[in-house]
Amino acid sequence: MSDVIPDDDGAEPIDTMMLPLDAWHRERGGRMVEFAGYWMPVQYEGILAEHLWTRESAGLFDVSHMGQLYIAGEGVEAALEAVLPIDLATLKPYGPRYSLLLDENGGILDDLMVTRWNTGFYLVVNGATKWDDIAHLREGLPDEVTISHLDDSALLALQGPKSFTALERVVTGKYPLSGLTFMKGGQFKIAGIDAWISRSGYTGEDGFEISIPAENAAQIADLICQQPEVKPIGLGARDSLRLEAGLPLYGHDLSPDTSPVEADLLFAINKRRRIEGGFPGAHRIMGELASGTPRKRVGLALDGRQAAREGAEVYKEDKKVGILTSGGFSPTLGHPIAMAYVDAAHAASGTILTIDIRGKRLPAGVVPMPFVPHRYHR
Repeated sequence: MSDVIPDDDGAEPIDTMMLPLDAWHRERGGRMVEFAGYWMPVQYEGILAEHLWTRESAGLFDVSHMGQLYIAGEGVEAALEAVLPIDLATLKPYGPRYSLLLDENGGILDDLMVTRWNTGFYLVVNGATKWDDIAHLREGLPDEVTISHLDDSALLALQGPKSFTALERVVTGKYPLSGLTFMKGGQFKIAGIDAWISRSGYTGEDGFEISIPAENAAQIADLICQQPEVKPIGLGARDSLRLEAGLPLYGHDLSPDTSPVEADLLFAINKRRRIEGGFPGAHRIMGELASGTPRKRVGLALDGRQAAREGAEVYKEDKKVGILTSGGFSPTLGHPIAMAYVDAAHAASGTILTIDIRGKRLPAGVVPMPFVPHRYHR
C-alpha cells in the first residue's frame, strides 16, 4: 500500500473509520495504523516474515478499504466509455480489466479494475480516492446511469503460490475454482455465503480477490486462515510485494501529474480508444504517443543494504534527471529497489544513475520491471 508506513503513536485518530475486520485484526496481534482514512494492520509478526511467507505459501490481506462500486442503467456502456479509456466491447463477462480514471489533461486521477456484471459494471477503486472517484463519476455520467457504493461488502485478497490449494478446500460453486485463470472471475460460495471471486491481486503472485458481505467477513477470514498454508498479512508486506512486482501505487507512482504514457500504462488504453480518442485527456495522450514523453517511469536497482525512499533525487553525473516515487529493500532479491520518473534520455535499461540519500550519492542502475517475475496463473 503506502511506501511510507505511518508511525503508530498509540493514539487513534477520532475520524478514522474501522474496517469490518477491525476487531479480528486486533485479536490476532495486528499492529494498527491509520491509512486512507481507515485503521488498518501494518503487520502481525513482522513485515519481512510476512513478505517471505506470501512468496512461499499464501497470505490473507484485508483490502476492505477499497471502494466497490456497481454502475448500471440505460446506456451505461457508452456512458462509461466516455469517462474511461477502455474498450468495453472487448470486455467479456466476469473478466476484470485494469483501467484508469483520467482528468481532462490526461493526468491519472485513479487506477481501478472494471468487470462486466450482468447488465452493469463492477469497479474496484483505491480507498484513498474512492469518495473523489464517486463524485467524479457522478459528474461525468448521465442521470440514467446509477452508481451503487457496495459499502456493505468486504474485500479480501488471498495471495501466494499456495492460495489456490487453500481456497479450493473452502469454496463451492456451479463451476470449479480451477476454471479461473488470471483475470477471470465468477460467483461462488464460501461456507454457504455468496462470494464474488476473481483470480487477481497486487503482489505479482497467483492469488484471488474475494468480495463478501461485511457481516460475514470474520467468519470467512477465520475459515481461510484455518488452512495451514495461510497467515494474515499486513499493509507493510503488501507494499514490499507490489514494489517487487513493479506495480505502481496511486498517490506515489501515479497522480494527476502523470500520464498513462509516461507511467508505462499504455496497456490500460485499448487500441481502438488510442485511435479514436473520445475519453478525457485523449488529446495529450495521443500527442505523447506520436511524439514521446519527456520522462518515463523506470525501475532502479541499488547495491548494498541502504534503501532509497520516495522523494529522493536522481542524478546523471551532476544533473538532476528524476525523482523517486517508491523505494525499499527487496526481501526476495536481497538489495534495495526503487521506481522513479527520469528524463527519457536516461531511461534505457542499463543506464547508471545516482540517487541522493541525505547528501550521499549512491549508484543505481536502470533495470526492467517487474523486479521479481510475476507468477500469475494464466
